[in-house]
Amino acid sequence: MSFFRYILDAISTKAHREEPKSNKVKIIGTVVLMKKNVLDFNDFHAALLDRLHEFLGKKISFAKLILQLDKGNRGTVGGPAYLEEWASTLSSISTGESQFKVTFEWDNSQGIPGAVIVENNHHSEFFLKTLTLEGVPQKGRVHFVCNSWVYPVHKYTYERVFFTNDTYLPSEMPETLRQYREEELHRLRGDNVTGELQEHDRVYGYDYYNDLGNPDKGPAYVRPVLGGSKEYPYPRRGRTGRPPTKSDPKSESRLPLLSLDIYVPRDERFGHLKMSDFLAYALKSVTQALLPTLNALFDETPMEFDSFQDVLNLYEGGLQLPKSPVLDEIRSRTPFEMIKELVRADGDYILKLPVPQVIKENKFAWRTDEEFGREMLAGVNPVILTRLQEFPPTSSLDTKLYGNHTSSITKDHIEKNLDGLTVDQALKSNRLFILDHHDSLMPYLNRVNATSNKIYATRTLLFLNDDSTLKPLAIELSLPHPEGEKHGAVNRVFTPSDHGVEGSIWQLAKAYATVNDSGVHQLISHWLNTHATIEPFVIATNRQLSVVHPIYRLLSPHFRDTMNINALARQILINADGVLEKTVFPGRFAMEMSSAVYKSWKFTEQGLPADLLRRYT
Repeated sequence: MSFFRYILDAISTKAHREEPKSNKVKIIGTVVLMKKNVLDFNDFHAALLDRLHEFLGKKISFAKLILQLDKGNRGTVGGPAYLEEWASTLSSISTGESQFKVTFEWDNSQGIPGAVIVENNHHSEFFLKTLTLEGVPQKGRVHFVCNSWVYPVHKYTYERVFFTNDTYLPSEMPETLRQYREEELHRLRGDNVTGELQEHDRVYGYDYYNDLGNPDKGPAYVRPVLGGSKEYPYPRRGRTGRPPTKSDPKSESRLPLLSLDIYVPRDERFGHLKMSDFLAYALKSVTQALLPTLNALFDETPMEFDSFQDVLNLYEGGLQLPKSPVLDEIRSRTPFEMIKELVRADGDYILKLPVPQVIKENKFAWRTDEEFGREMLAGVNPVILTRLQEFPPTSSLDTKLYGNHTSSITKDHIEKNLDGLTVDQALKSNRLFILDHHDSLMPYLNRVNATSNKIYATRTLLFLNDDSTLKPLAIELSLPHPEGEKHGAVNRVFTPSDHGVEGSIWQLAKAYATVNDSGVHQLISHWLNTHATIEPFVIATNRQLSVVHPIYRLLSPHFRDTMNINALARQILINADGVLEKTVFPGRFAMEMSSAVYKSWKFTEQGLPADLLRRYT
């Protein structure tokens, strides 16, 4: 008996000695996210259904990926860890953010986490901001910056993978994460995704500007496709996948006029606190209600000011509206203070604007030559102004098509205002500047002037004073030759004058030059050179550079909201009969004209100091 006891004791002691020690520990993670909301108000319907899913065991899970070189090229995937206390955690009132705990069972032998898979088994999407792990063996803190909307799992055919907040060039990416990186880029390209893209799709695709017109509404709404041709070159825009129009298979069908639900990848949409959301949703209803009222207000010339006092009224109390039940309805159903102020009830005035400093002391100070020169640099569009290289100014228009377009401004026109200098001396001392809107406008003048809009092509010469201010020297107004464009331009030159008929004509010449400059600012400097040209870079960055690429990290903050703004612009601003065509002088030819200007756009000239060197040396 004692022998058997000895054997059993020996076996027991050996088994105890060889039992492996447990390497498992618990790692606590902190998740920061924003639950689904609408215009900064909690979506109670979504919140109720999400709580129901929690009750039924359909939770939000996080599974860890481990950098484990000896476990295969896809790493070791840990078991799921679920967000805790979803149903009892309320969003912060100030930011809408919620913070949750998540507990991982950790095996010290598995290495350091490099990525995490997130599964949303709830009813609604949420915006995942960060995941932070504390006390990770061999590492300490591990941080994931996610900043992405995560939709329910049934919306995806793949796993949502988020990488740690580290940066890697492709050649430096750990082997266990490289395949996840390539798969993620493949999903974002969406080259195999067909049909109309939905809000949960994460596809960054290219397309032409073929959705500005609406040929199904008739010839007045036909617009050329911009991009993809030598005739109409243009930057690419984001793909939406909408079907073509019935009338023209090359044109993409449009959403209803007031719909702002145009596709962009959800992570490119405005943040829930962005003021543009308020403006977009509110103004689409207010504008429709106010248009008939504004038409009635400007009864002598519909939608135009009848006098300077009408303009000044914008700064002296706004415009008085007639009594209207429509306005009463807007006030009663508009929750936004901004819009209530727009149509406030204290006397039924709208559109009161802050008074510009230039007219606080003198209502007509804006008419002076000093202010005209100041606005060339301090106004909306200083990026067109260049140093005059030769006199008289010349044109780069094709002489075979447009004839001679050399300026008619002579030395006699300007030397009287050069402070004793000759033209040659002023040129050599870098004191002559030109605001040149001649070549860009001239090919479109006949078509534009055939509409209700009437414009000239303009050249404006300015002189740099000793006090570093600019003063206008001459303004040239040009029209195509009445016998045909190939015969060149018909030019008229105007010089500064303060009195009589000449003074009034000089004011009109400045007005034409200013209108051109304002329109070019909106259409070219702002829309084309700022918004349109950057969108292909946004798309390319997301298609070609992983979120862990250092260049992606550098560029991404600068791309924020660009695709969303541009998409809304295509819907309501730059489309056929949109806001831009109604307010900028080229009218229906506006976008086509911007395409013509884009032909001379060069990427290497856009940044500083290249732009300044091009314009001033």
